[in-house]
Amino acid sequence: MSAPGVDNKRRRVLVAATSVVGAIGAGYVAVPFIASMNPSAKARAAGAPVEADIGKLEPGAMLRVKWRGKPVWVVNRTEEMLAALPELDHLLADPESAASVQPESCRNRARSLKSRYLVAVGVCTHLGCSPTYRPEVAPADLGSEWKGGFFCPCHGSRFDLAGRVYAGVPAPINLEIPKHTYISDTVVLIGEDRGAA
Repeated sequence: MSAPGVDNKRRRVLVAATSVVGAIGAGYVAVPFIASMNPSAKARAAGAPVEADIGKLEPGAMLRVKWRGKPVWVVNRTEEMLAALPELDHLLADPESAASVQPESCRNRARSLKSRYLVAVGVCTHLGCSPTYRPEVAPADLGSEWKGGFFCPCHGSRFDLAGRVYAGVPAPINLEIPKHTYISDTVVLIGEDRGAA
C-alpha cells in the first residue's frame, strides 16, 4: 500500500531516470580510470619491434639502431671475419654460447639467423657500458690474436665478432642476441622472432 497522495507511477519514473543518469555518470568516471591502466602509446612504442634497413650496409660495416632504449648493432661480416671465428675458441670464456641470452634459432657458432649478419645488443654484460666496434685485425693496443670484435673501454672486456666474450675479462657472459627475423633480404625486424630465416 502506498501513502495517500503519492503517485507511484511518477516515483518509478524518477527512480528509473535517476538510476540511468547514475549509471551513465559511473561510466564516465570508470572509462578514463580503466583507460589509465593501459600503457601509453610512448610506452608501447618503446617495447615494439623496430625495422633496420641493411640493404646498403657495406661488408665489414656496422649499423646502430635503438630498440627498447638500448643500442642494437647489425654487423655485415665478411667471409674473412666468419672464417676467423673458430680460430678464437681457445681464447673465449663461452665459445659454444651455453650460458648466453639468445634465441634458440641463433644457437650456433655465428650466433645469428644468417651467418653474414650479427644482430646484438650493444651493451657490455659487465656493467652496461657500450663497447666500441673494432673490426681491425691485430691492432697494437689489442694484441696480435685480435681478429676484430668489440672492446669495452670502461673495464676492458673484449668480445669477438659473434659477440662471444674473451676469457679473463670482467664481462661474465656473451653479448645478448635479441629476438629478430628477416622480413625481406634487406630488412631485419628486431624484437620479434618468427623462427629461422
